[in-house]
Amino acid sequence: MTTKQLGIIMHGVTGRMGMNQHLIRSIVAIRNQGGVTLSNGDKVMPDPILIGRNEEKIAALARRHGIERWGTDLDAALANKNDTIFFDAGTTQMRPTLLAKAIRAGKHVYCEKPIATNLNEAVEVCRMAQESGLKHGAVQDKLFLPGLRKLDMLRRSGFFGQMLSVRIEFGYWVFEGDLQPIQRPSWNYRKEDGGGVILDMICHWRYVLDNLFGEVQSVSCLGATHIPTRWDEEGKPYTATADDAAYATLELKGHNGEPVVAQINSSWTTRVRRDDLVTFHVDGTLGSAVAGLTDCRIQSRVTTPRPVWNPDQKQEMDFFDQWQEVPDTEPFDNGFKIQWEHFIRHVVEDAPYRWTLPEGAKGVQLVEAALESWKDRRWVDVPSLGL
Repeated sequence: MTTKQLGIIMHGVTGRMGMNQHLIRSIVAIRNQGGVTLSNGDKVMPDPILIGRNEEKIAALARRHGIERWGTDLDAALANKNDTIFFDAGTTQMRPTLLAKAIRAGKHVYCEKPIATNLNEAVEVCRMAQESGLKHGAVQDKLFLPGLRKLDMLRRSGFFGQMLSVRIEFGYWVFEGDLQPIQRPSWNYRKEDGGGVILDMICHWRYVLDNLFGEVQSVSCLGATHIPTRWDEEGKPYTATADDAAYATLELKGHNGEPVVAQINSSWTTRVRRDDLVTFHVDGTLGSAVAGLTDCRIQSRVTTPRPVWNPDQKQEMDFFDQWQEVPDTEPFDNGFKIQWEHFIRHVVEDAPYRWTLPEGAKGVQLVEAALESWKDRRWVDVPSLGL
């Protein structure tokens, strides 16, 4: 057994998602476990270099996690032939330019979503990556959540029968900043800075819907900016110009060709009273399931109770108690780490990999369709991208 070093340029990892999920819980965790195991038993050890604009911040982050290489010069990092992968978790507005620069430098590219703020840029960088012959991937982490992996197992087993509908409820209350400290960056609420819940979350829902429930055919979406004034990191008030909630209905073509209806509420202005911060409720002719980030509960056709509608009497049924939990039959690792391992195997030994940049472009396509639907107050079809 041999161990191969794999140089990875990591850009944008001082932010919350890049630092916690991609650096600490993925690359550092992979290094701590001894690398990624290939099909022949050999190991691949990630050798990251952290690149950022703030020298003090990036140096402190590297020291804290035992990363020897760091810097502020992206061009110099891209010129190093020993670093073969470029990863970006920076701002969405910069992403297409950075990916294109990395591709021109001969680097395989892997990035957070959305891969661009508009479809034209997304398609352009996809075609550039495809023509280069380099490996490319976009983060689709929610497919690796334990709750959704259980849902996928149920789907593949035929548990649902004919799938009828899926309802996704996502969100929580993001503090305005006047009474309590904000828990999301202020740029999330400025459209001019790439903010908005539609751009941030619809990309996720596209790959979840396509992979688990059915290919998206059309969308009707209503966005809203419910909180018009927020306070930034310095405690100064500013006008929110981006949407903080979105209410969408989608038509899907199920995996067996049958129609499936999806309803999705995404909101940073809702207070949670459900099983998790996000829940996926799936109804089918033979059974239903409700999944969160980790857990999944089911109710089959033959165990479905008979509730009685009586507005004159207090409800005595405990509806939550009527569902059976799907057990953990295998250990579930961090979803971001799992996808990193897949991408590393894809780069090093050409292992199959389907979460490519064109899959990320589909998310941007649905974002534009949702925004068009909101603007024009109508249904918008979502055709094949042809990538």
